[in-house]
Amino acid sequence: MSTKRRHFSGDEKAAILNRYLVEKGALSDLCDEYGIQPNQVYQWQATLFENAATVFQRTSGRVKSEAAANHEKLARLEAKIQEKNEVIAELMEENVRAKKANGDL
Repeated sequence: MSTKRRHFSGDEKAAILNRYLVEKGALSDLCDEYGIQPNQVYQWQATLFENAATVFQRTSGRVKSEAAANHEKLARLEAKIQEKNEVIAELMEENVRAKKANGDL
């Protein structure tokens, strides 16, 4: 007799762990309610604490969100493109002057 494997989303796992760890819900009640083994809850808890440090990582003393990091990267790339465009414009101008001097234009 085989049983069907259940898959819980990250939100569902977080809600179960919240009820167990924060709200101090009885583990046996949670396991009965969701049809899971206590060992599964302990594994989720271990994963949560193994990865918790990433939430608190700081850069230059301030927490940087992914959106802020993307905004900074975009600003750097836009500045680089602007510099490239200026160099190309100078080269094109120099090329036009040289062609006029040679009588090609």
